[in-house]
Amino acid sequence: MKLILKYKKGEDIDKVLKRYRKKIDKSDLIKEVKKHQEYMKPSQKRRNNLIKARYKQFLKYSID
Repeated sequence: MKLILKYKKGEDIDKVLKRYRKKIDKSDLIKEVKKHQEYMKPSQKRRNNLIKARYKQFLKYSID
């Protein structure tokens, strides 16, 4: 995936970098890279989702 960033001559480099970071955040490039760093078995994904669901239920009912 390419991220093209145009800037004007004489523009402050800090502003250009800030725009670049925002563009990366909006494109979810970092999330995609982290997702592909390590293979996770489908059974492990299901297990993690189950753990998250249990935790959310715990929070929901523990506040009441």
